[in-house]
Amino acid sequence: MRYRAALFRSALGAGVVLAALPASAEMVEPGAGLQAPLPKDNHPADARLFAALKNASSEAEGRAAEAAIWRHWMATAPNLATRQLLERAMERRESYDFAGARSLLDKAIAAAPGYAEAWNQRGFVRFLQDDFDGALGDVDQAIALEPRHFAAMSGRAIILMRQGRFGLAQSQLRAAVAIHPFLKERGMIVPVAPAAPSGIDL
Repeated sequence: MRYRAALFRSALGAGVVLAALPASAEMVEPGAGLQAPLPKDNHPADARLFAALKNASSEAEGRAAEAAIWRHWMATAPNLATRQLLERAMERRESYDFAGARSLLDKAIAAAPGYAEAWNQRGFVRFLQDDFDGALGDVDQAIALEPRHFAAMSGRAIILMRQGRFGLAQSQLRAAVAIHPFLKERGMIVPVAPAAPSGIDL
């Protein structure tokens, strides 16, 4: 349960920043308008955002940079309908309707298989459903599409811990913290003991 809660806090960041996203005039039905692109001004320069994240000098700066990246990931959905599918799925998830959330995310992935955040969100839901193998496959795909996805990486680490693969989990956490130095899950990293000097038996 501790690891499940940690993953929940990590992925919930996407839901928290939804209120800061541009509001659409009206909701559209799933599958409607799938070819309609979002306005170009919803696509900030992600290199600048990740530089701000890596160079943050305080927890507050790190959280602000993280929130900006979450907004970027949501705003760069390939079209409005796909983004709204994710928004509705996260609402279902927060209401503990995991089956309903997964159904919506299945549709989002079918419509936009190249959109990393859809895979990340479905991986989170599958984790909550105790489908650890399926969750791992989804976050792997999210990372393949967006190698800097620190939330998918930390989620992957937590799944690996649940599977008893602690060495791989620690490596994944360290990789995530290299991208996001103030990642909440950084406290789960186990310090590595320094190597003993040559000739000294500890």
